[in-house]
Amino acid sequence: MPRSLPLLVALLALAVTPAVAAAQDIPSVEYPGLQHLSYKYGPIDITPGQNTIEFKANNLKPDVPGYITRFVPNLVRVSDGSIPRVDVLHLHHGVWLMRNYPTFAVGEEKTLFQAPPGYGYRYDPSDPWLMNYMLHNLEPTKDRVYITYDIDFLPASEPAADGMTEISPRWLDVAGLKAYPVFDAKRGMGTNGRYTFPDQAKGTERAKIGFMRRSVFERPITLVSTAGHLHPGGLYTDLKVKRDGRTIPLFRSVANYFEPAGAVSWDVAMTATKPEWRVAVNPGDELSVSATYDTRRASWYESMGIMVVWYAEGHTPDAVDPFTSPVETTGILTHGHLPENDNHGGDAFGLPDARRLLAGGSTTRVNIRGFLYGRGDLSMTGRTGRPPTVRQGQSLTFRNLDSLSGGNPTTAVYHTITACKAPCNRKTGIAYPLANGKVDFDSGELGYGPLLATAASNRNTWSTPKNLKPGTYNYFCRIHPFMRGAFRVKR
Repeated sequence: MPRSLPLLVALLALAVTPAVAAAQDIPSVEYPGLQHLSYKYGPIDITPGQNTIEFKANNLKPDVPGYITRFVPNLVRVSDGSIPRVDVLHLHHGVWLMRNYPTFAVGEEKTLFQAPPGYGYRYDPSDPWLMNYMLHNLEPTKDRVYITYDIDFLPASEPAADGMTEISPRWLDVAGLKAYPVFDAKRGMGTNGRYTFPDQAKGTERAKIGFMRRSVFERPITLVSTAGHLHPGGLYTDLKVKRDGRTIPLFRSVANYFEPAGAVSWDVAMTATKPEWRVAVNPGDELSVSATYDTRRASWYESMGIMVVWYAEGHTPDAVDPFTSPVETTGILTHGHLPENDNHGGDAFGLPDARRLLAGGSTTRVNIRGFLYGRGDLSMTGRTGRPPTVRQGQSLTFRNLDSLSGGNPTTAVYHTITACKAPCNRKTGIAYPLANGKVDFDSGELGYGPLLATAASNRNTWSTPKNLKPGTYNYFCRIHPFMRGAFRVKR
């Protein structure tokens, strides 16, 4: 795919590559005259339950031509400059589209970008910049934030810039190019508890494979850097190259979970290539990317697998031909544990065990309003808090009244009905609850979003499967995990 994508196509490449920082970051590469610049994009008003995708102009950038060698984004509150907890305000993604192409990006695993010594992204003040972001408010309260980004910038006027080699990004996405490039990694998919997309995709899942998972270069280039982006449950992304029917692995970006419960939260850091990594790619060589998820313990809905590959034109003297010499496929962590990930959840919280409650009345409909499931919400007391019942072979239909048609981003509130393991009544955190019910079901994001790009299903109703056996079923909202509910199937 050529780098000069049309603007609309670039806009739709919204997913995420990581970016950002804390303790134990990969150190900056210093040059004489290097500037350390900081920007705050916003302020951005966060509405209750927000989960919309936005595109806005961005003119916060250097004033002179030069090279960007480091890019470290983050999210901070306007009120005090603190970094919000991930289980409260969530930077699902931020993408900086430069010269009409997705270039730098951030996801909640917060991988920073550091170019190898002697390399940089060439910048000019005339370059158009566009900000694409998806900020997720997990609570029904307002907030206000800045998207920040720190840049290491070497002006072209500095003597050190004369020796800089220009690099460019190539965006590889297993489910792109789509308005919301995601796929599902459901429990039991794959082999031995691991599911690799798109390699193991079957049936309707194959429709989610994106053409941006592959890329062919028409000229010789040298790969100099890459890292992967995954969601919770993700284990690694793989970058490979194919030539004359032969495929060689180039790099595996591994998710290192600091999370005590394992691969189930955003308490994770990805590995990036080492500074000396160089790979020669010939004209006609095909790069491809895949993403592998752990599907033993839970289902992972709306998952991603992305690698942004940075390359220089031509073959550099130290470039390795992967078909004749070994390539280093292991990397280094870009950061350590981040304090915003400290609330793991799972502690006692005082909600009831729905299995021990009296049955609620028989019904076929539950309305969701004001961040509450209208019947069977575990936070409610009395008769309305009891799990409603539905006859075996029938469905219980949920209707999200918090999101009306029209796609107004200031009023759109999306909800899901996602199965979780009973009693599913403990404290919310980044690792609890999980989509790990005794059977799997998920409604998708009920609600209405903008036509250009949205995570919403653009419907506000969903019905439970008709083949559920008698018993009590717990569920939660993946968008607002403090929301918990239950219903009961009876003969």
